[in-house]
Amino acid sequence: MSEENTNANVATLPFEAAMKELEAIVARLERGDVPLEESIAIYTRGEALKARCDALLKQAEARIERITLGADGKPTGVTPLDVEN
Repeated sequence: MSEENTNANVATLPFEAAMKELEAIVARLERGDVPLEESIAIYTRGEALKARCDALLKQAEARIERITLGADGKPTGVTPLDVEN
């Protein structure tokens, strides 16, 4: 599988699938029983998976909003989570 195909495949993974595969790669590398060439290949895929997870988390953070309440305690609208009152 070429690096271009690998990255294209990663670009379509949902967060949970990318994270699960990344965790499996880390476990294999930590065991130290992977041949050098394969280690390099799976490390490269791991980098792509990490970037995918980071991008998906940033997208999720951008969509999260905080409900604002009026003086009476009733919802008045929403603001981005990272905006201070």
